[in-house]
Amino acid sequence: MKFTKNILGFVILILAIGTSCVDDSPLLYNVEKPLTLEQIEYLNSYDALKTYINKSTSPNFKLGAGVTASEYIKQGFLYRFINSNFDQITAGNEMKYASVVKDNGTMDFSQVIQFVAAAKAANMSIYGHTLLWHAQQNNKYLNSIIADKPIVIDPSKANNALHIKTTEAKANTWDWQIFYNLQTPLTTGVEYTLKMRVKASAPFTLDFWPTDGSKVKYGLTIAVGASWSDVTLKWTPDFAANKLQFCFGKFGGDLYFDDVSFTAAGSTTNLIANGSFDDTILKDWGKPSWHAYTYLVEPVAAGPAKWYENLVANSTCESNDVSSFYATEVRVGPHAANFGPAGSGADGIGRSIVVQSGDNPTNPWDTQFFVKVPYVFKEGDVYRFKMKIKAIKPAASESQAHKNPGEYLHWSMVGSPNFTTSWQDYSNSGTIAATQAGMSTIAFNLAVFKEANTYYFDDIYFELEKAGNTIPLTPKEKADTLTWAMDKWIEGMMKATDGYVLDWDVVNEPLSGSDKDGDGLYDLQSVKNVSEADAKNNFYWQDYLGNDYVRTAVKLARKYGPSGMKLFVNDYNLESDWDDNQKLKSLIKWIERWEQDGTTKIDGIGTQMHISCYMNPTTQTAKQDHIVKMFELLAKTGKLIKITELDMGLVDADGKTVLTPNVTEEQHKAMASFYEFIVKKYFEIIPANQRHSITHWSPTDSPTSSSWRGGQPIGLWTLDYSRKHTYGGFANGLAGKVLFTPAP
Repeated sequence: MKFTKNILGFVILILAIGTSCVDDSPLLYNVEKPLTLEQIEYLNSYDALKTYINKSTSPNFKLGAGVTASEYIKQGFLYRFINSNFDQITAGNEMKYASVVKDNGTMDFSQVIQFVAAAKAANMSIYGHTLLWHAQQNNKYLNSIIADKPIVIDPSKANNALHIKTTEAKANTWDWQIFYNLQTPLTTGVEYTLKMRVKASAPFTLDFWPTDGSKVKYGLTIAVGASWSDVTLKWTPDFAANKLQFCFGKFGGDLYFDDVSFTAAGSTTNLIANGSFDDTILKDWGKPSWHAYTYLVEPVAAGPAKWYENLVANSTCESNDVSSFYATEVRVGPHAANFGPAGSGADGIGRSIVVQSGDNPTNPWDTQFFVKVPYVFKEGDVYRFKMKIKAIKPAASESQAHKNPGEYLHWSMVGSPNFTTSWQDYSNSGTIAATQAGMSTIAFNLAVFKEANTYYFDDIYFELEKAGNTIPLTPKEKADTLTWAMDKWIEGMMKATDGYVLDWDVVNEPLSGSDKDGDGLYDLQSVKNVSEADAKNNFYWQDYLGNDYVRTAVKLARKYGPSGMKLFVNDYNLESDWDDNQKLKSLIKWIERWEQDGTTKIDGIGTQMHISCYMNPTTQTAKQDHIVKMFELLAKTGKLIKITELDMGLVDADGKTVLTPNVTEEQHKAMASFYEFIVKKYFEIIPANQRHSITHWSPTDSPTSSSWRGGQPIGLWTLDYSRKHTYGGFANGLAGKVLFTPAP
């Protein structure tokens, strides 16, 4: 039998029973009692949910609910309902970065301030969610502050160019035009060459239309990029054109011309006077009188300026990222290179990469060290390479160009380093030859030396020459800028909450679900290991601040937050059975690493628990077993433990998600039993001094229109705020016993 909405509608009065805060606005309905009401009538006997917390055994424990802050602030029915059943609230979105920080970096904390005031009026505590996350960030702002910076013009070395500034893009290419009036008409049958340097504020295609006033040559185009580029266009006229028209009506923004020349075949005479724009007088240039844009000669960075971009990840060898480093050792195939211990680095403090070779090798390449970068070099690319090296025994080596580690391309790449027993700098630079084109990996052959040896590598940089009129910020500049932005954000949030919020997700969802660097732990979330859509929509602070970004967030929270504040690291799938709780095991190890500095203190671990009840008994048993394992692992940490976002979906015996209208009585009771199991196990396994709180993420079922588990029976109440069997199961879990029994 299905647990229908009609049956549930009868118990809408339940909310008023035993909850004095709701008594002042009872929901009075006269409903005919259905025949099957006895199956749920027992729910009337339950008191408000929070009354079942045993404060004598768990004096500091809080029962929380996820809320929409804008609704809670209204202090209407939802406000009284939440206050009656819970003693802590978490804002679903309103305390997140993207909800506060605008595109220009300004911050609007008005809703946060109102939310805190409403909670304070009800003596309701708030769990802060979240100080730092990769999702729901203002990507536009964050990316703007670390964007490439314009190259500063030295006025004494400024180069003049023609600057055309349009207000908007028009419908047709001829809606914006600039032209040059030739002093002498062109000769038909003679080839002419137009050369110029161009750039624009955004890439577009410029139309070049020579004309004599009655005839126009269409179809000649010039590709304009966002950086200076040299373009060449050849044309043999079949009429005596006397005007060169440049049409850019579909472009809106800044357009620049420089070094414009127009020459006839066999001649070096430039038919365009002042094509370099050294003179600010624009003789013979013009535009249609009705075209409302501006053009003038002004000094600009004619560029392109040149710089070098490092392509190696973890050049200093101080993080655990080995994506750029591979090795073969003693005839073992390519594998992720190994880092030596602290103190093995060139500075005597940090780490280095250690590669070992064996005795009597057959070939020089039997032991190799590979430096791989995420770029395929082309003929003509200019590079610089440098590293620090030493070995236990003096030894020669040689380098090769490879496509990927082990995919040989050419016998020579960056020279032949000679290793000594002391650290030394090695460098090489040059231009990629045709035989090296296609390479992305340098292979160092270490078995040139015929004896067993140990080789050390540190501070490895493989740089590509770049050019343009903007230059990327250095990694340090980006890190410093984002640390400033994080500081500004956390300070602002702590001021807005005015010391009232004492518990925080300091960092949310830091771990990925994979171990690509082979260190036995799941890696931190990164743009490198997510989908293209996630990379576009999210902002991964750790990609710029490194593994220590959590330490930075903790430090700033302690700096600006109230004394006694508790900081949690929160993540999902910590109860996962498919990897035997590996994500949780990894998170525990990561927290240990972050705390190794003796300064960073993480008070608690949050486990989200967006789970499902499975009607397949084998699957359900595996889920329950790993929830128990999760609690056991969490208990051993000695830290505060919070279930931060608990809700439950339903999956039938065939593995299909069940929507709310289709849930049967049997399935409702199964979900109730699962809730009871989870809550009971929390109190059984987590020691009293570690029991922080349990937050139910969505007290009511999810509306069909919701982006979060839309149409699923995830609540303890229906959408009409009627109690469900899951309410009874949750209450039983809190009480540690079955309080009331449903009819069979």
